[in-house]
Amino acid sequence: MKGMKLLGLLCAAATVLGVAGAGAANNTVVWAIQSDPSLLDPSLVSDGPSLQVTDQIFESLVGFKLGATTVVPELATSWKPSGGGRAWTFSLRRGVKFQDGTAFNARAVCVNYNRWYNFPAPLQTASLSYYWNTVFLGFAHPAPGNPGPDKSLYRSCAARGAYKVTIRLSRPSSSFLAAIGLPNFGIASPAALKKYQANAGSVDSTGVFHPTGTFATRNPVGTGPYKLKSWSVGNKLELVRNANYWGRKPRIQRLIVRPVSDNAARLQALQSGEIQGYEGVDPQDFGTVSGNSRLKLLRRPAFIVGYVGINQAYPPMDKLAVRQAIAYGLDRGSVVNAFYGGLGKVANQFDPPALFGFAKKGVPKFSYNPEKAKSLLRSAGLTLPVKVDFWYPTNTSRPYMPDPKRNFEAFAASLEKSGFNVVPHSAPWRPDYRAGVQAGKHQLFLFGWIADFGDPADFLNVHFGSYTPQFGFRNPKLFSLLTRADREPNRSKRIKLYQQANVEVMKFLPVVPYVWVGSALGARSNVKGYVAGPLGPVNEPFAHVFYGGQ
Repeated sequence: MKGMKLLGLLCAAATVLGVAGAGAANNTVVWAIQSDPSLLDPSLVSDGPSLQVTDQIFESLVGFKLGATTVVPELATSWKPSGGGRAWTFSLRRGVKFQDGTAFNARAVCVNYNRWYNFPAPLQTASLSYYWNTVFLGFAHPAPGNPGPDKSLYRSCAARGAYKVTIRLSRPSSSFLAAIGLPNFGIASPAALKKYQANAGSVDSTGVFHPTGTFATRNPVGTGPYKLKSWSVGNKLELVRNANYWGRKPRIQRLIVRPVSDNAARLQALQSGEIQGYEGVDPQDFGTVSGNSRLKLLRRPAFIVGYVGINQAYPPMDKLAVRQAIAYGLDRGSVVNAFYGGLGKVANQFDPPALFGFAKKGVPKFSYNPEKAKSLLRSAGLTLPVKVDFWYPTNTSRPYMPDPKRNFEAFAASLEKSGFNVVPHSAPWRPDYRAGVQAGKHQLFLFGWIADFGDPADFLNVHFGSYTPQFGFRNPKLFSLLTRADREPNRSKRIKLYQQANVEVMKFLPVVPYVWVGSALGARSNVKGYVAGPLGPVNEPFAHVFYGGQ
């Protein structure tokens, strides 16, 4: 049976740990995720599995209210903008120590921000410092082709004594405060960054970082409620309670995280009690989980978009007519109806409806129309069928593509009927596929976005606000519109600008969005305190989890 080999491994490992079944020790939780983290340095990752783990280890200046998108204090207790929104002064929490026993203070904050701003050239790739690239845009010493200080939102960081710090920006930004609540901007121990050589290593041709230091693999040191005990890639990652944590101590002493890419194996392991919960319930399994009295389904709101990405650096994708042909050639409705358990909705724009800035009118429509697609290809001067290299990931399941291979096969079949000759390509999600997409290696690809914070800048500016290798285009009009939208302090004006941007994206078609969906987690019914929210793994701390009842 599919997944039984993985399930057997889980059984054996859980038994050895003494945490299997209903008799699981009250001090340990075993949780399955779709794939291994990429790295444990949050500033160098952008995938959900990595961020879910690092969010337990590191904390940022601000965070988000549980189950919501509201910004709340974390390592900073308060903040105040000045200079027309170009400077932000944060009052810091006192008495906090890093997991290595060193003190958290204003100097530590500046060491981290200046580290990111001064990343060496190998770490400036889109597949690594993705969030610095997208939130702050530039580096102090840019690698060839990267934006420099003149483009950077970040200007400087200055300590004002031990417990006050000012971050200066080059321009006002309405999304800045929420953006730095991401786990990617978690504050690391300066002593550990130096001791374990956080920046040391090389980047291969696919954009994958191979560290020679151990900070990102064995010694990630933050201020969070959990700290790393061990990590065996492909097997398990173990976190243990930080006894010196400044806040409320976690009720669970050990958190065992296991990578299990197969949906069936994760479900079977939950049913038998070999794990206590898992990320990424297949929509087809929602009924199975919710219908079992020993299990429960934790649903998140629809804050996720799935899309077919188009890289315009690979002709003929630089022709609008070809991108329009792809949009007409993708049978999005059939895919959404087949693979999302009745809970997905066909997307007509990049932003989900729950987000302010969603465009209610003027959005171009691209219903499935093979003949229209063929006509557009001919109008672009191309001979049919037009060859396209279409990529999908293996060894993973994402909320926006629960079964990537089947998603790909369905889309490939509809494109074949629409004048394309689809050449399939696949690669493991970790590390090759994700890194390859973000480094601009793929012409056409399946991908998606799970919200990090509740602002349209997190969707539109992150993807289309400036040049990225992932999509390979330069559109000054769109870039300028999104810059204006982020700078605008008036909410009603911001909404109109983002509505306009949503329309412009669908006219320009750097991607074809195909689904809005909410993800879900499965857990044993006696696992309490896990709060599933719209931001997903980046704001779901295990520090609140405990066992209740049987």
